[in-house]
Amino acid sequence: MKSPLRNKILFPRLLVVSATLFLASSVIAQSSEADPRQTRVTVNSSGEIRLETEPTVPSAAEERRPRTVTSPGVARPVSLVPTINVTNRFDQSLLTAIQSHLGATYHFNRTGPEEFDCSGLVWRAYQDIGINFQRGPARSYWATFEEPSKDQQFKFGTLVFFSNLSHVGIVVDEKGFYHSARHGGVMYSPFNEYWLSRIDGFRRVPAQSLQATAPNAKPRTSATNVATVEQNNEP
Repeated sequence: MKSPLRNKILFPRLLVVSATLFLASSVIAQSSEADPRQTRVTVNSSGEIRLETEPTVPSAAEERRPRTVTSPGVARPVSLVPTINVTNRFDQSLLTAIQSHLGATYHFNRTGPEEFDCSGLVWRAYQDIGINFQRGPARSYWATFEEPSKDQQFKFGTLVFFSNLSHVGIVVDEKGFYHSARHGGVMYSPFNEYWLSRIDGFRRVPAQSLQATAPNAKPRTSATNVATVEQNNEP
């Protein structure tokens, strides 16, 4: 049987511990909104109360949830295609048609809409705006279309030919052109030393075809495969 003296000693201590636990629980409740982590109350051998905050363990559902990590200061990729200013409705229609295919992949003897070889891109771009001509390899365009005057060679829409007529693109201006390359697909390339040294010449789509165009027409029929389409075109 416990003595009355011992009870008198333990009772006040129990009151102190109970009061401290009550205060601690109040503090935890007030701070739960500010810090959602779990808090644990411990009492050591001396009767001192300590609050220990534990890291929150995410639930299985939270672990499966996709997360987006934003890295500050990381610049987005910048397109290499420059700002292009065109002066008439036809050029604007052609530019829109070409740019709608940017990023498409290269594939031999294809005319789109997702894969192109170089002459297939030229054919498709003009077809998109209602200009109809026979689908063929780069050499056939060279033989069919008009040779432009010198001041038209680097005008928008002129066809530019490379490497013994094995590759063709569409001129933007004196700075660059659009084409479908084996490595890179449909893209804009600058007229750097590599390309300038390989130019064979230029051609323009016949003027009479331009006069008969319907700028808003966008036929999407595929051309018949051309067995002689260039296969070993430039990059």
